[in-house]
Amino acid sequence: MNSKTQKSSIAGPAGALDIALDLPAGASRGIAVIAHPHPLFGGTLDNKVVQTLARAFVQTGWTAVRFNFRGVGGSAGSHDEGRGELDDLLAVVQHAAPAGEGQVALALAGFSFGAFVTTHAFERLRASRPIDKLVLVGTSVSRAPAAPIDAAAHPKTLVVHGEQDDTVLLSAVLDWARPQALPVTVVPGVGHFFHGQLPLLKNLVIRHLSAPAD
Repeated sequence: MNSKTQKSSIAGPAGALDIALDLPAGASRGIAVIAHPHPLFGGTLDNKVVQTLARAFVQTGWTAVRFNFRGVGGSAGSHDEGRGELDDLLAVVQHAAPAGEGQVALALAGFSFGAFVTTHAFERLRASRPIDKLVLVGTSVSRAPAAPIDAAAHPKTLVVHGEQDDTVLLSAVLDWARPQALPVTVVPGVGHFFHGQLPLLKNLVIRHLSAPAD
């Protein structure tokens, strides 16, 4: 993302996982783990939307952790339709922000397939530890069902979708959100990758991250 991005790898469930770490200018508010779009369609930790999310977190004082799912870049293993990828995300959380005494604040974010995986990570983790912020962009809900977001977490959740997204239809996301009464922020005239509107996306995320968690 910038010259100060720290790249390394950790041991994941299927072998090594690529990690990219970006630090805020001052003291860190906590760790934000950000998941990238579909591995079989070119998704990597360097995706522009993922980098935009990382910049928003860093600008608001978070340490941003991006990673490559299994089978992407230098990450070992092969695509597992979300099951293994959930394990990858949970392994990154355990590495970067382990639960227990003295645990740091944790935020989760994802784009497209990464947002789908993030919903399931949130569902898995929320019973055992607090999650301060949840950011879902272009959430994939069609190929496999995204997990519902607990109503108590809605105030700390931002769901953003492009009006003209032809990869994940807005109508499908609304069908997922409607039974939960989960608000969706719609960006008019924008497609799946937010071409030309990444600064707007960044500002929406910054505004959410700057608001109280509850």
